[in-house]
Amino acid sequence: MKVKLFDAEDELDLEEDINNFINNTSIEVMEIKYQVGVGIFSEEQIFCFSAMIVYFDK
Repeated sequence: MKVKLFDAEDELDLEEDINNFINNTSIEVMEIKYQVGVGIFSEEQIFCFSAMIVYFDK
C-alpha cells in the first residue's frame, strides 16, 4: 500500500493533477481523501486544496 499527496491553490488544478496521476499510472485506487484549508491574510482569503490517494501498484 502506498500514498500520494497533492496540494493546489485551485480546485481545478487539484482535479487535473489527480486525474493525470490516476490515468498515467498503473495503480488500483483504494481511497481518496480530500481537504480544503482557508486562511485570511490582510483582507485576502487564501485557499489550499489537498488530497491523499491511497493505492496499490498493479
